[in-house]
Amino acid sequence: MTGDFIDLTPLFALQADLDLEIAQAHNVTYESTHERRLLALLVELGEFANETRCFKYWSYKEPSPKEVILDEYADGLHFLLSLGIPLGVNQYKHYFHVKEKDLTNAILTVIEDASKLREDYSVENYAKTFGDYLNIIPLFDYSGEEVVEAYLKKLGTNHKRQKDHY
Repeated sequence: MTGDFIDLTPLFALQADLDLEIAQAHNVTYESTHERRLLALLVELGEFANETRCFKYWSYKEPSPKEVILDEYADGLHFLLSLGIPLGVNQYKHYFHVKEKDLTNAILTVIEDASKLREDYSVENYAKTFGDYLNIIPLFDYSGEEVVEAYLKKLGTNHKRQKDHY
């Protein structure tokens, strides 16, 4: 990653390995879990929003610490990568293009995108959903490197959870 650009290509193979481990352990396929992956993405997006507190106009409490927010963001990234694999997506390079500077609206945009992805599971709709999700990163002044590190940390946790029958 450099400045306004992030290359998530290496993460697809890592996600595919985790997905295979889960598929073998739980006797599932991408096809049999497609709807659940979409719902999981939306749930993780909600958990991310909850930690940022961006919609809690009634509250004085500050957002969660950066590492908690990054952890929740990484959870969503896991499901987005996983949703791309059955479409044949194995590389993704993204130039940040922040259209929406309000975090609440940016999250709502990703929810709308995911709904369209459910209706039309295509590479085009996937790329739009993924791009809008990634465009959330600059709203926090987090770096792409921090996001990738959070993903890798959570990947280790998820592999351990499979071994521990979480």
